[in-house]
Amino acid sequence: MFFVAVELRRRPELAGLPVVVGGTGDRGVVAAASYEARRYGIHSAMPSRAARRLCPAAVFLPGDLAAYAAVSREVFEVFHRFTPLVEGLSLDEAFLDVTGARRLHGDGPAVAAAVRREVAGATGLACSVGVASCKFVAKLASVRAKPRGTATGVLPGAGVVVVEPGEERAFVRSHEVEALWGVGPATLARLHRIGIRTVDDLAAAGADALAAALGRTAAHHLVALADGRDDRPVVPDGEAKSVGNEETFARDVTDAAALRAHLVRLVDAATHRCRTKGLAPRTVVLKIRYGDMDAITRSRTLDHAVTTVPAVMAVVDELLADAEPHRGVRLAGVSLRSFDGDEPLASLFDADQATVSGIESDWLAATRALDGIRARFGAGAIGPGSAVVDRPPPGASPWGPHR
Repeated sequence: MFFVAVELRRRPELAGLPVVVGGTGDRGVVAAASYEARRYGIHSAMPSRAARRLCPAAVFLPGDLAAYAAVSREVFEVFHRFTPLVEGLSLDEAFLDVTGARRLHGDGPAVAAAVRREVAGATGLACSVGVASCKFVAKLASVRAKPRGTATGVLPGAGVVVVEPGEERAFVRSHEVEALWGVGPATLARLHRIGIRTVDDLAAAGADALAAALGRTAAHHLVALADGRDDRPVVPDGEAKSVGNEETFARDVTDAAALRAHLVRLVDAATHRCRTKGLAPRTVVLKIRYGDMDAITRSRTLDHAVTTVPAVMAVVDELLADAEPHRGVRLAGVSLRSFDGDEPLASLFDADQATVSGIESDWLAATRALDGIRARFGAGAIGPGSAVVDRPPPGASPWGPHR
């Protein structure tokens, strides 16, 4: 809903209409839907084609990730006024540990109300807040606080839902079992097969019965959540686990050279983000999905960091050996990982080239010059010539192609 809220802020004439943000083409997916659109059964990750069938009158917007990120920064600035312990989950979600802020800002409900006021004042957006003694219950409470789109209309949310200490178990057990973290489609199907549909059902079944269906680790995890127990602390400023880009093509790509050109663009975007964030990845992951929805994922971990397009593409070219472009490639993606323990990126640029391996060392100086040009004239000012194809830049539509 955050993406829709940002769009409605600059397009107030769309308020009250079924609005969908995401890939607007037949191969796109829904990134967010207004509560009015949810009345028709539209939800995130749904194919855009299916969403159109459910609500032909919906307004489809291609989305603007840069704008959403800018508003997200404003929202997080508000969060940090109350506590330094802010753990971001996404552009529009975060956990706040306000234990140490009570003397200054009041108890949890008082902080929640103040956060809502200040977010509204800073951005013009409404936010929903859950207050509880642990992360999982607070997350469920925040969902309960949101408005709901129903067949009869949009029901307003409470804005703030508080689960008092001692009430966690009763609150969690009032939910369907899919509300528990870790219950995805496959686990949900297994639970349904043994007659478990609510959290109360799961708690009654017990860990031993669940272990037979799900395994002992998953069983104990779900039983703990069903009791409202979640001991994980709020961890601020979590480090990135991966940086990548992927793109769904309007038409299947069957030419190997064209596929490689698309991958060069994706690698250029990913490596630039790594360099901007000071990350030095060692693992390269290639993802290919064919027109029949069959997919392959291949990866390679190096003993040195790769931050330049030629160095990463040398690995991608090896991984492409398993790909079959003639089958028709629907989606391609590249992600870069394994940042922990890497030498800081700044030291790579300053190091003697003998200490940096192969192609990476050959291209460090040119890459530094390229970054300087982009910093001065914009990200689109310069890029690899081998990436020139008739497509929008990666990241312009992370939810699939437009019409």
